[in-house]
Amino acid sequence: MATIHIDYLGDLRTDCIHVQSGTHINTDAPTDNQGRGEAFSPTDLVANALGSCIITTMAIFARRDGIELKGSALDVTKVMTSQPPRRIARIEINLTLRATPMPDDKTRARLEEIVHTCPVAISIHPDIEQAVSLRWEESVTA
Repeated sequence: MATIHIDYLGDLRTDCIHVQSGTHINTDAPTDNQGRGEAFSPTDLVANALGSCIITTMAIFARRDGIELKGSALDVTKVMTSQPPRRIARIEINLTLRATPMPDDKTRARLEEIVHTCPVAISIHPDIEQAVSLRWEESVTA
């Protein structure tokens, strides 16, 4: 069974359906490549996949030690090449980790390794620079 079904809608747009859940994501070509930029571009989704994979894999690992990463946040910037062929040159991620309880140094180091070893990070072509900055903040509980 397919994982994703994609319908081309015309005008450089797609409707992507996650088969198992029925969730939809639409894509649009970016404004600098003939699109309207009204949805994620396919290359945006690659950058998003890296950020989502990093934090999800960290959360899986942290959960094993009773650590919650809820409230953590990532800002992801995709940088395209300026010369042909058009491709992603760099993905920049600013990651703010908020943990409850705050992990010890050894656990932090193991969590930080995940930045470079999550499934998407090791699947992306090595010519794409992955620049991840990470900082820890105390979680604020209400």
